[in-house]
Amino acid sequence: MKIVIINGSARKGNTLSAINAFMDGAKEKHEIEIIQPDKLNIAFCKGCEVCGCHKGCIDKDDTNPTIDKIVEADLVVFASPVYWWGLSAQTKLIIDKCYCRGSQLNGKKVGVLVPGGSPVDAKQYVIIKDQFDCIADYLNWDIQFYKPFYAVGADELKNNKEAVNELTELGKSI
Repeated sequence: MKIVIINGSARKGNTLSAINAFMDGAKEKHEIEIIQPDKLNIAFCKGCEVCGCHKGCIDKDDTNPTIDKIVEADLVVFASPVYWWGLSAQTKLIIDKCYCRGSQLNGKKVGVLVPGGSPVDAKQYVIIKDQFDCIADYLNWDIQFYKPFYAVGADELKNNKEAVNELTELGKSI
């Protein structure tokens, strides 16, 4: 299976630790590619609707090659830290630009990893899950997993053996 992971963090902290633990479990059986939105030249979606939700974006940037990878993937994992009670701007940028090929993302298998600085029963995790549930309802996505994690310090998740084992086992189970 081809897995594309959207790393919605520009930092090398808890989101990357979650991605690495997941990949450790999944890499034996699957081809994995990480997309780093902060390293790409992608303009925000202007809602021009020239794409018609299937033609691709008219922006002459990294949008179309990036969305091509998402369309071709068997599983897309969105990994985002919690920023201001929601997804990071980097993650949201990719989600918004998916609109240009939305009809080709129908039925996509999706996973979500969300480390944040509050206990996992906090409201922001509900907000983020609700957002993915709405997208999933609209595009008939099959959400394979939604995993929030409480991690404050930059290395906290990496040093949490229970969380690392859970993420590694999750990767193996895919």
